[in-house]
This record gives sequence, C-alpha cells and structure tokens, in this order.
Amino acid sequence: MKNVRIQALQNAKFSLKISVQPDDIDELNHVNNVVYLRWVQLVAAAHWNSIPNGEIRVKHLWVALRHEIDYLNPAFLGDEIEGHTWVSSMEGVKSIRHVEFYVREKCLAKAKTIWCLIDSVTWKPKRITPDIKALFEM
Repeated sequence: MKNVRIQALQNAKFSLKISVQPDDIDELNHVNNVVYLRWVQLVAAAHWNSIPNGEIRVKHLWVALRHEIDYLNPAFLGDEIEGHTWVSSMEGVKSIRHVEFYVREKCLAKAKTIWCLIDSVTWKPKRITPDIKALFEM
C-alpha cells in the first residue's frame, strides 16, 4: 500500500504511518468511523507480518473476536496518521491488542481488540505458545 509506512518501536510496540485518502472521508468531511476499524486491522496485520519468524506466521492466523473503539478527535483529508499497537495479554487462544491513532500528539481514537489464534491448516483455535508470546515481548 502506497499510503502506509511501517516502523517498529521499542518494547513490543509497533508503528504504522497512514495517509488519509479521499475515500476515507465521509459526508461530515472527516474520516469515517468504519475507516478506523479498517486501520485497526491494517496495523494489527502489519505488526504480525513484521515478525521475523516466517514459519510461525505461516502456521498461524488471527481472527478478530471483538473490537471496542473510542473516537476522540476527527481526522481530515491529508492528515498523516500514526497508528501504534501493542499486545497487553495472551492467554489460552486469545490475545488482547491495543491500537491508538495520532496526528502529531493529538490522539484521534483508541481501540482494544480481542483476537483468537487459529491453525492456518485446520482453521481451529490454537493455544498461544511461549514462542509466540516471546515474539511480542510480553
């Protein structure tokens, strides 16, 4: 995607730069709420795909079970958004991921998502193992 730039951060945080595009804007002339959900998934996928262990990535997939988003400030066409994400817990088959979106120092939205790890062949839930937890420095 040409409007996205990836940057890894310290302490298992991950950053993704996103440029607001014309299709992101709604009739109120700001970024539509649904776009933030798309960005949550984009940032989470980019974080997962950035991990160096390709074998783990091939054997596992994540599916979203729940999204909670708090909309704090609007974003507008031309804004350069910075999405930060990190995983706060992993137990059993579930993981809790946080994503925050900023324009400069102003927080636009905060999201908390529950993800389920699944086996990429069987598509059945799979327990999160210590080697996967280690990838997120928990």
